[in-house]
Amino acid sequence: MRGFMTKPVLAGAAVIILVIAAIFFFPGDSAPDRDADMARPAAQSEDRTASEASADSARAASERPNEIVTQAVEVENFDPTIPRHGSSLFGELKYEPGFRHFDYVNPQAPKGGMLRYGAFGTFDSLNGFIVKGQPAAGINLIYDTLMTSSLDEPASEYGLIAESVRHPKDYSSVTYTLRPQAKWHDGKPVTPDDVVWTFETLKKSHPFYNAYYANVVKAEKTATHEVTFTFNQTGNRELPQIVGQLPVLPKHYWTGQNAKGQPRNFAETTLEPPLGSGPYRVGKVSPNRSVTYERVPDYWGRDLPVNVGTNNFDRMRFEYYRDGTVTLEALKGDRVDFRIENSAKNWATEYDIPPVRRGDLKKEEIRTMTPAGMQAFVFNTRRDKFKDARVREAFNWAFDFEWMNRNLFYGSYTRTGSYFANSELAARGLPEGRELAILKQHEDKLPPEIFTEVYENPKTDGSGNNRDNLRRAAGLLKEAGWTVQEGKLRNEAGATMKVEFLLDQPTFERVVAPFQQSLKKLGIEATIRTVDTPQYQNRTDNYDFDIIIDTFGQSLSPGNEQREFWGCEAAETVGSRNTAGICDPAVEALIDRIIYATNRADLIAASRALDRVLLSGHYVVPQWYSPNTRLAYWSRLKHPEKMPPYAIGFPAIWWADEAAPPPAPKPDEAE
Repeated sequence: MRGFMTKPVLAGAAVIILVIAAIFFFPGDSAPDRDADMARPAAQSEDRTASEASADSARAASERPNEIVTQAVEVENFDPTIPRHGSSLFGELKYEPGFRHFDYVNPQAPKGGMLRYGAFGTFDSLNGFIVKGQPAAGINLIYDTLMTSSLDEPASEYGLIAESVRHPKDYSSVTYTLRPQAKWHDGKPVTPDDVVWTFETLKKSHPFYNAYYANVVKAEKTATHEVTFTFNQTGNRELPQIVGQLPVLPKHYWTGQNAKGQPRNFAETTLEPPLGSGPYRVGKVSPNRSVTYERVPDYWGRDLPVNVGTNNFDRMRFEYYRDGTVTLEALKGDRVDFRIENSAKNWATEYDIPPVRRGDLKKEEIRTMTPAGMQAFVFNTRRDKFKDARVREAFNWAFDFEWMNRNLFYGSYTRTGSYFANSELAARGLPEGRELAILKQHEDKLPPEIFTEVYENPKTDGSGNNRDNLRRAAGLLKEAGWTVQEGKLRNEAGATMKVEFLLDQPTFERVVAPFQQSLKKLGIEATIRTVDTPQYQNRTDNYDFDIIIDTFGQSLSPGNEQREFWGCEAAETVGSRNTAGICDPAVEALIDRIIYATNRADLIAASRALDRVLLSGHYVVPQWYSPNTRLAYWSRLKHPEKMPPYAIGFPAIWWADEAAPPPAPKPDEAE
């Protein structure tokens, strides 16, 4: 199954729902959308005024549970050395060997139709496994992975290319037996050599894979249809799971020649349609404008239980837009079929149109049970002005979320107070029990208030009068050596505090502008710089920024991806997810504690400890979240009545209504 992501938004092994390849290629339901308020917003009821929507949203927010707890059941007498059809971090698999299909799919879903999706920005490459270039949205549709996740279990995978999986009890390696029928679109079989080549190539080609698979030191063919991955450590329960998320690429294609007789270079961008083994192949490509994928009629895996009821559209076309407003108008004008609405303002004010009133364009709000993670203003702590945590904390005191939520977001959101928000992994109260014992081991490296004070974001009454909080911010800045001189905040050396908010979408300027005005009252010269997507990626990859808006997605089973988020090595690696530049020995130790947790209770305690330490570092100004996803789509699109709890399953489990008229082609289309 495949979903929508853009940059490497790692959610941990438990809920990297679709494929690791998707991390780079899809805009959508689990990635930050900078053309919006947030990644997973709430929705208000239609057919109401904005003020009514605001009031109802505020009431609903107060009634919603603040966290979702998913209990894990440990499996007794489990022998991992016996090959199984799937694997789980949380205990027993829900689906037995020989299951027919996942419970949440429609096994009778019709095949056919065209799906049109609006993508933001541009693309110049069909190779999404390298840092260079802008990969086309949806390119992961052409690839299969060793295993695939179920969307109604928090941490389970079932065989896709792999028929079975096994590993020793000390978790020192993992072995996959490949399905003999797995084949590439050119008819050649998928082999262990392809898997080994893919693993070695991806680790060399992108810092994400190098970090994510840092403890996987070797891949080798160990039988005709068997490949074994060896780890450089034991006891890391997540490693067998994340190896199963590996997308598999064709060695014979990438080491061969292109149509011009030239050797292919995996390290370079390309617009030559790559060879895949997945349910779709690349169709029409118009660089920077659109890319279309066509369903493969004789796809080798179409009848596998994990694929029944999925991959239903005959064609999927991704239309590119460079402006969020234009993308929304494209939906209203029936130029695209589906939109995840990430703007509370849009949801409340932009959908009172005839197609919505007629029911032709549907609005729907779906709640999922995944952790909200952390969306925030992120400081680049590599820069001297942000080295002092008191300076960073002062920015949080200047941020008036309550006013913003009331006036910009129609009361839709809850302030994020944890890196694992909306889950049992979030720190709460004062540390106790296992968590306290873990923190005590690093007491000499931690601020004492971690043990005596509960972290809480500053609050206001929402009136816009933020004087008390601004006085607190000024006090923190003074303690850090910054004072107002002639209306400007300066340090002891006379340097002025100047900060730039780097954005890649003008629609987020309305969010930054009120924050900018608050900072001005402190003598801080804050500017907003909006650049195009390629320039934004280049600057963030090379850490050429002061403050950005970033999202760190989490799962119910965090693990190796935490190194990429907060690890010292990632802080020095170009293009990593550690945009904040965090490098702290206590954080490093707690990441390892999470990775090597031997049971669920230890994992929860270690995650809460890490959460508490990260919050105390004030590396970000937390923003907001909601457990709901707003969807707007034309009624010809359908989804199962019983939706999975951990994702909206788009587009994998959706389909086109056979009775509905197809969308009209563009005048310049020949498809």
